Amino acid sequence: MATTTETPAASPYDRIGGLAALRRITDRFYDLMETDPAFAALRAMHAPDLTPMRESLPLFLAGWSGGPRTWWDANPGKCMVSMHAPFGINRELAGQWADAMRRAIADISPGDTAIADALADVLDRMARGMAKA
Repeated sequence: MATTTETPAASPYDRIGGLAALRRITDRFYDLMETDPAFAALRAMHAPDLTPMRESLPLFLAGWSGGPRTWWDANPGKCMVSMHAPFGINRELAGQWADAMRRAIADISPGDTAIADALADVLDRMARGMAKA
């Protein structure tokens, strides 16, 4: 009797291109936030120096998408929703975040378009779900 070994499905993290791709997406996202007037209100709610966010977001996205959980190890008990609860995130700001992230993913254009589209969709829903009004 022949045995077959199934290869485990690649995680979204692997399919998107790992930490390197997530860093490129994150850098593009924050570049858009800093330069495109369409995201001015979103930029205004952030600290003047985005360096900590540029370092943190790709690590969060890595663990969230099935890669290394470095962000969670460094932030036990925290999640994105609870960390953003003190901010006045309204529909406009949530929409700006979602639009900037969707555009960043498209601009980086990871090779696996199905996972890139799925990532953009789920992040869009997460961002819009944080809106309080």
